[in-house]
Amino acid sequence: MQIGSIQGRTIVALRFIGKDPNSPNTNSPTVWVDEADGSLVIQGWKLDDETTAAVNATAPIPDHETVLRIPARLAPFLREAMGDG
Repeated sequence: MQIGSIQGRTIVALRFIGKDPNSPNTNSPTVWVDEADGSLVIQGWKLDDETTAAVNATAPIPDHETVLRIPARLAPFLREAMGDG
């Protein structure tokens, strides 16, 4: 994906890394790298209420943030995204 703009909106340069090969519908979780700053963009599963409560007990999740559950089997994609592939 290229950096550019469409109708005044900035488009980010995302490099696709991989999707969970064991996902039942092959749509998530997914990992990309933002080529502009090297940050990871991750699609994952929403947390259930019990997990959200456990996270909030440690430190509340700010309104502008979210927490995702990513399976361990995505570790190879995360290592690749971070340049350790």
